[in-house]
Parts: sequence; C-alpha cells; structure tokens
Amino acid sequence: MKREQAKATRNRRLALGSGIGAVAVILVLVVVFVVTGTGSTPAPVATKAEGVQTFTGLTQNHVTGTVNYAQVPPVGGNHAAAWLNCGVYDQPVPNENAVHDLEHGAVWVTYDASQVSGDQLTALRAALPSTYIVLSPFEGLPSPVVASAWGAQIQLTGVDDPRLADFLSTYWQSPNAPEPGAACTGGVTAPGLVS
Repeated sequence: MKREQAKATRNRRLALGSGIGAVAVILVLVVVFVVTGTGSTPAPVATKAEGVQTFTGLTQNHVTGTVNYAQVPPVGGNHAAAWLNCGVYDQPVPNENAVHDLEHGAVWVTYDASQVSGDQLTALRAALPSTYIVLSPFEGLPSPVVASAWGAQIQLTGVDDPRLADFLSTYWQSPNAPEPGAACTGGVTAPGLVS
C-alpha cells in the first residue's frame, strides 16, 4: 500500500512538474515573440494627405547610444529600449526614445521654434490628440512643422496646414505600426515636458 501511495504521489509530482514546465516554455515563447516582434515592417497605408513620404524596410532593434537616421526627423529604425513619455515638450527630445514611441503607434509632431511660437504653438497643440503624441521643437527641419509616424512623414507649411488632420487620421495609433497600442507612458521623460 505504501508503495502504491508513493508511486501515486510521484506521478502527481511528475504531472505537476511537467505542467509547470510546459507553461514556463509557453511564457518564454510569448515573451520572445513580444520582445522581438515579427521582424517585418507593415506595408504603407493610403492617406488623403498629399505629400506624405513613406519608408519601408525599417529595422526595430533596441540599441544604446546615438543612431544616425536617414530622415529628419526620424520615422523609424533602431531605437532606445526605453520609450519617451508622450506629451508636449518645449525642448528637443532624444530621437532614439521618440522613435520608440513611433513603434508604438504615436505620432511625433516637430516644429521649427524660430517659425512657430506663441499663438501658433497654442493652435498646434489644440489640433493634436491628447494621447500618443509627442510635440517638440526640432532644429534643422525642412519645413515649419513636420509630422512623423512609423514609416511615414509629411512636411507641413505651418500650423494651419489642413494635411495635418489627414495625416493624424491615417497614422495616429495606426494598426500598421510595429507595436500598435503599446505604452506611451511609463517610459523616460526628457527635459522640457510641459504636459
């Protein structure tokens, strides 16, 4: 009788251990998939806004240090492991952290502080959604305002350019971002966060 009880106990422990091991393997696979993603960049989407440039083949690796991006401001590619807390900044923000936000479906609206200030800046803020947005000045812009999403960018003539709304309706929280809906808070805050 004792042998049978010991055998039953051993079998239960083996079954429990096997079950826990299987769950652990599944959890590891899920974490690996989430961290590495699928490795592919979604195809560009159509937008009504004229002048949108799209970029494909963007890498998604987490790196340390400065990245030399092909676009100004960047629209994707290797980036910092920590994302930038979305919000309004009155100082330039680190490209590598802002690009991580783009990966999560945020839109980064940058402006030339020598051309956009005061009431214009207030109007620009009012035109933007309250979440999944980074607004910051950026030196060396090719136009007064530039809106960037993962793999897409539009150069705007000013804060009242109607194409901004079309760009936002297409790319803000787009399901075509590599990690749509991932956090836009709980990351790092750069100097100059206003709201």
